[in-house]
Amino acid sequence: MRTLTQAAVADLADVPATSRWVTTGQGVRLHVLDYGPGDAVPVLVVPGITSPAIAMDFVARGLDGVRPLVLDVRGRGFSDEGDDYDLTTYATDVEAVVRALDLDGPILFGHSMGARIAAAVAARNEVPVRGTVLVDPPMSGPGRGPYPTTLAAFLGQLAEAQRGTDADEVAQSWPRWPRREQELRARWLASCSEAAIAATHTGFETEDFFDVWPGVPAPTVLIHGGDSPVVTADGAREAAAANPKATLVEVPGTGHMVFWDDPAAGLAAARDALAAVL
Repeated sequence: MRTLTQAAVADLADVPATSRWVTTGQGVRLHVLDYGPGDAVPVLVVPGITSPAIAMDFVARGLDGVRPLVLDVRGRGFSDEGDDYDLTTYATDVEAVVRALDLDGPILFGHSMGARIAAAVAARNEVPVRGTVLVDPPMSGPGRGPYPTTLAAFLGQLAEAQRGTDADEVAQSWPRWPRREQELRARWLASCSEAAIAATHTGFETEDFFDVWPGVPAPTVLIHGGDSPVVTADGAREAAAANPKATLVEVPGTGHMVFWDDPAAGLAAARDALAAVL
């Protein structure tokens, strides 16, 4: 059962963004945090499997000279749940946000699940996109082995959040994260739908990123953690060969959670990537 405590909602008081709402063609209401300013190039940020929009607040604040907008992907944060959580459905949600908020040639910026979604949107070419920044997209899929984090591990963390957890307990799973991000994780993970997590995890192993990736047009930058089990050295080499138009950037010493493992290095790589796309 999805829950949001008063303490979690109060976190929004410290977030310098305006809530926007979009209703998709399926009637799913999606929540977006818009950091402005309205005249800057929009960068639509799509988070990972268990990250509501507020989890990317520190990333959005670190993106200079653009207009970050961070999506609560369906089944997370304030966004509605839905009947489907496949890659095509997620992509059509993002396209609905681009249209409804009248985003003129946005850059799509995704982490993990969000990177797969951003790649799918760019490859589909249903809405105009200025470019993409993809951070550690899951490269698991049919015939490629399992996603390195098990569904049981995700659901175990979700169960902790649903019964009530704190930053100290979160730190046992994510010891490198800044304290604020551990606190937000403790308060906001329970806003994520178990069905959404389970279906997305299945998608990581049944939907192949490499079916989409070669069709992602330039400019596109793929950032990956130097120690990531999700984008391995072999995966990075395959990605470079499959889409020669792309630029690949490694952030040394970071795992899959690039920005959380080393905020300074991760954000520097992100700003450089946005500059390259622009």
